[in-house]
Amino acid sequence: MATLGFSLLVVSFAAAVASIAAFAFGHILYLREKKAAAKDKPAHSARAALANRIGRIGTVVTMLALLACCLVLVYCFFAGDYSIKYVLSERSLNTSGLAWLYKLSGLWAGREGSLLFWAWLIALFETAVVLATRKKRSQIDNVALAVIQLVVVAFVGVLTFSQVNMPFEPTPANYFNAEGKLTASASLNAMNSLLEHWAMVIHPPMLFVGYAGMTVAFGYAIAALVMGDASRLWVDRAQRFTMVSWIFLGIGIGLGSVWAYVVLGWGGYWGWDAVETASLLSWLVGVALIHTFTVYRQRGAFKRWAVMCACLAFAFVIVGTFISRSGLVQSVHAFEGDPVSLWLFGALIVVSVLAGIVGLVVRWKQFGPDTEGADDVENMISKDAAYYFNNVIMIMFTLVLTYMTISQALPSWLPFGGDSLGKTAYNAIAHPLGIFYLFIMAVGPMLSWGKTDRARFLKDAKAPFICALVMFALLMAYWATNLYPAYNAMVMSGSTAANDMLEQGPSWYYNGLAVIGLLVASMLFFNSLFMLIRGVRSYARNKGVSGPGALFAAFRNRPSTLGGFLTHVAMGVILVGLIGSSMYVTEKTDYVDYDEATDSSTETFSIQEYELRFVGSSVNPDDASYKVTYETDFDVYKNGQLVGQAHPQVVVDQMTQEQKLNASVLSFADEDLFVVYRGVNSEGDLSMDVRVNPLIQCVWWGFGLLVVGGLLAVCGRRSPRKDDMVAVEEDGSGKAQGAQGSDGPAGA
Repeated sequence: MATLGFSLLVVSFAAAVASIAAFAFGHILYLREKKAAAKDKPAHSARAALANRIGRIGTVVTMLALLACCLVLVYCFFAGDYSIKYVLSERSLNTSGLAWLYKLSGLWAGREGSLLFWAWLIALFETAVVLATRKKRSQIDNVALAVIQLVVVAFVGVLTFSQVNMPFEPTPANYFNAEGKLTASASLNAMNSLLEHWAMVIHPPMLFVGYAGMTVAFGYAIAALVMGDASRLWVDRAQRFTMVSWIFLGIGIGLGSVWAYVVLGWGGYWGWDAVETASLLSWLVGVALIHTFTVYRQRGAFKRWAVMCACLAFAFVIVGTFISRSGLVQSVHAFEGDPVSLWLFGALIVVSVLAGIVGLVVRWKQFGPDTEGADDVENMISKDAAYYFNNVIMIMFTLVLTYMTISQALPSWLPFGGDSLGKTAYNAIAHPLGIFYLFIMAVGPMLSWGKTDRARFLKDAKAPFICALVMFALLMAYWATNLYPAYNAMVMSGSTAANDMLEQGPSWYYNGLAVIGLLVASMLFFNSLFMLIRGVRSYARNKGVSGPGALFAAFRNRPSTLGGFLTHVAMGVILVGLIGSSMYVTEKTDYVDYDEATDSSTETFSIQEYELRFVGSSVNPDDASYKVTYETDFDVYKNGQLVGQAHPQVVVDQMTQEQKLNASVLSFADEDLFVVYRGVNSEGDLSMDVRVNPLIQCVWWGFGLLVVGGLLAVCGRRSPRKDDMVAVEEDGSGKAQGAQGSDGPAGA
């Protein structure tokens, strides 16, 4: 199987190189034919079309060959064929009902397999571009495909020619005994038990889909520079792929948070770990890119910035990968570093950014705004200013986060050089900046382009602002009766968690920031909700639709606009959840007296209005997976009433002695009770870590709403209407697909 896999890898590399050569030859012919057409000489467009068609076929062959490589590994995982070293290292010994899913996840669980899987996803997106443009092919599509294929070649080349990244390295003979079975030491190789959770299984592929999709926007941005085509064509081609990528990145980050919440046993879902932060970087730049695309299409402005932002989005995808694979930054999530990955991803970062900078220098005039002064912000209270600050904040925040994340690998003479910054440093920046950004998001859509009419703005903002004040009053009542008392109690406890709170500022600042955040969340929720309702009413009025059918008709025909407002509503809900579940957590760690002989305890564990009463414990060995599960059971009372049971666990891998803490979470409308059992001390007492996480349900529900809104936004139509279609050249033939509109000719 190792030989078969390696052969398929070589085929994919050869197909990718051949397709790049074909695209390059086709582009040369295209330029010659364009020059000949300018001199009224006969052109041979069929030759260029044939070369580009061969290049497109090569992209599909690359994708199929990489798919076959992935299937070889998947077959080995399910068949128990350990002739490939990677399969042995990442196999799952789990015997639960999800065992098949854990076996499948072995494909992307390790460094080598994840690189292969990522390369295949890039090729899959490339094939999607081929299919999406098969009827209206333009030379800009072919150049974009060639750029994406260059990225594929870089990935596949590292897999093929670097031994440390080779997924099909044969398992050494000394791993097997004379009977062909694994030796005792070789049997220790297996997937980390922490990864055996449904959320963690789905989390990496979601991120990889997002990473791969950002390559499409990068490919089209470079293609636009190569072609000197500043029309909206490349944005129309790339925007849907960018939205899909951004949604999958969000899903991946969300699922990673779920995994961290219930598996790692620390009670939170976001700790500013280096790899956690790395996944956030490209998502943040994606926010800026999506909004920049909107201005590009609607106003013909921010063109240069759109190109550079597409390059930065791809670059930060690679930055995130560089952080997790280079070995320079320490993280519990990071892969083992290797020098090849260090140089590969470092080079890709530099090349992608330089390509955008150099291209814009060369094509500076072509990528100016459609109308003079369109890139300028005439008035600070305008939609132009809101979009401008959206871009500035997202990019600057991303750059700051990147510097803070890699600071531990920097020389000591630089600020924070050699220091591993904790979550307090990140929160000090993220909390105020995030609230300010969401304030812009709340107000921005209600402003006008150029200059906002004050009277009209006040009229439009009156109703949502009144509703926001009502919601804010309710949130403040909850804050005063639940959150603020919890803060005071934690500070008075003198615990480590209390010190973390105090490090983030004095009480007036800490709580004042939370209050402002709740006000902004209320404004964002209702401003966006009213904009969504007005959008439905406007569509219904224009189409003569009324009643309940108006909402369905609007979402069916204008899903992109309404989906955008729905994502803004979701961010308001998430902000409420973030404030409660990250700033006002109550934590208590203590021991519960335990009598092993009678399996009983006379003590209870109390936190806020909750009381945990010990019921019993059990030890459950699993010989097939070499794991032992230690479980404790508690009845949970709230204000004296039984509200449920908690069953926290400690799972011990007998081969590696690794421990996995399975938290027990009791969810209520306004908070979670998070119960962790950490084993016993030298005296046999139960070590417990219990937290009350307020408003955390808003995080999960808001996240779901964000995904729904993003999916609706993807469904919207973005191609130009027939009356303003740009001219599209068919592989250099010069035959226009439609009338030239205000955007200018494509492929000029």
